[in-house]
Amino acid sequence: MDAFKGCFCSTKTSKLPRDEDPIILASETPFTVNEIEALHDLFKKLSSTIVDDDLIHKVFDLFDAKHNGVIKFGGFVRSLSVFHPNASEEDKITFAFRLYDLRQTGYIERVELKEMVLAILSELDSTLTDDAVDSIVDKTMIEADLNGDGRIDPEEWKDFVTKNPSLLKNMTLPYLKELTLAFPSFVLNTEVPDYK
Repeated sequence: MDAFKGCFCSTKTSKLPRDEDPIILASETPFTVNEIEALHDLFKKLSSTIVDDDLIHKVFDLFDAKHNGVIKFGGFVRSLSVFHPNASEEDKITFAFRLYDLRQTGYIERVELKEMVLAILSELDSTLTDDAVDSIVDKTMIEADLNGDGRIDPEEWKDFVTKNPSLLKNMTLPYLKELTLAFPSFVLNTEVPDYK
């Protein structure tokens, strides 16, 4: 059994629910099996920080697809996959829309857009006058709200992002493609061939 110590797939795979199997997750996401195994190592560390129960307790609403207040490993991998360099632009656009649709109405409303602009400015430690923020929001609404109903629907968002690709710049995390380098001790022990 010591030969399998640290190997996520050898003895533990049979204990994982089918939707959390590394091979299945690799087939459903841009991650390779080895990257998923490295993600599992990271997930185990994150999920044991508060309660050691293999769950991440309410960290990201968007990642909690089942809306049950916790994130299991499969949900963690599927959620992170949108940030993978090989994820489709369509997936990134859809996720970014959900990110801006704070109230989950299916539309991005002016107030939500303003909240996101303020949050981004805060992250950048930048401040603008209220008039400048309102000007940014107004300009964005004019450019994005093509049908003039005062809100941005998913199709309008897709058109807007296509014209402004820098909006997706933070939707790709290059190091997700190099996960196995971040957790080399784990990868050396894997016995599952990489399927991508």
